[in-house]
Amino acid sequence: MNFLGHVVRFIIAAIVLMVVSWIVPGFAVGGFWSALLLALVIALLGWIVEGIFGKRVNPFGRGIVGFIVSALVIWLGQYVVDHVEVSLLGAILAALVIGIIDLFIPVSTPFDAGRSSKS
Repeated sequence: MNFLGHVVRFIIAAIVLMVVSWIVPGFAVGGFWSALLLALVIALLGWIVEGIFGKRVNPFGRGIVGFIVSALVIWLGQYVVDHVEVSLLGAILAALVIGIIDLFIPVSTPFDAGRSSKS
């Protein structure tokens, strides 16, 4: 995927995060730039978690472990990005809503680009 494709995917992820902040109580993003930076941080943290624990604990994967890791990555993101506030319940609900949105509008990140679909 080219650079422009990665930029578009992060913009879509930021828009999804803004929609989620509008829907989910306990999850607040201050604006588009905060959402875009949060999308970058979530992708980077997910890439680090997958690198340490392997694909079975992928925050973008399906299953309960992936869901819990996704909520944890979202919750940790608030400590890196200004103007983002996430409660623990907000992170869990955000992970659920993002997972549901991802069913209809799949958004992969540049860190997903080098992966194969087979483990």
